[in-house]
Amino acid sequence: MLIRKILKKDKNNSVTAEAGWVVLFDGETTNGWHSYGKQTAAGAWKVENGTLYLAAASKAYDEDSGDLVSDAVFEEFHLKLEWKVAPGGNSGILIHVQDEPEKYKRTWMTGPEMQLLDNERHPDARIPKRKAGDLYDIVAGNPDNANPAGTWNEAEIICKNNQLKFYQNGEMILTTTLWDDHWRQLIANSKFKDYPYFGTFRSGHIVLQDHRDEVWFRNIKVRKL
Repeated sequence: MLIRKILKKDKNNSVTAEAGWVVLFDGETTNGWHSYGKQTAAGAWKVENGTLYLAAASKAYDEDSGDLVSDAVFEEFHLKLEWKVAPGGNSGILIHVQDEPEKYKRTWMTGPEMQLLDNERHPDARIPKRKAGDLYDIVAGNPDNANPAGTWNEAEIICKNNQLKFYQNGEMILTTTLWDDHWRQLIANSKFKDYPYFGTFRSGHIVLQDHRDEVWFRNIKVRKL
């Protein structure tokens, strides 16, 4: 497990070690991450110009790809990162994922997702609860304030005291209570209704989704609450 303390201001923010934040991506390597079902990060995940990049358009993509999983496990936490997708792109940030591919074939079978999307071009944007910033297929975010494809967005996920909050580009866009009867009803009304363990875990890994589209991440940091 690799978690690096933030000892000084980075290129795009001023979060400090004194505030309890740690870096999940050092801007130079994929240390601290591995692909689901693997020991190391798949080759499709590249580091370019200080960003973590899914090279989905590369010729070797189909041979070495997959969702990227944090080595560290988190329960209550505040996650911050920046992301952008290529035109027509789709990705996501999943939380509380169980790193057990022998039991759960896909990461999304256990972990809820913050949708990352090109809202202008991707057809998912025309489906309720599937725009950028939505708790995918469960709760819609408001306002719809995602920046266009090819430009950076700021995302924050806060999980504390059974409450889940999503922030996008500086605004809180949704909040919901986890693990109560209402939460179970939300799942029952979603595409995840047939996955009995989905959304039930109170701790797990953070996952960056490989949805077969180009996506970039940077300034990934977290603090445990």
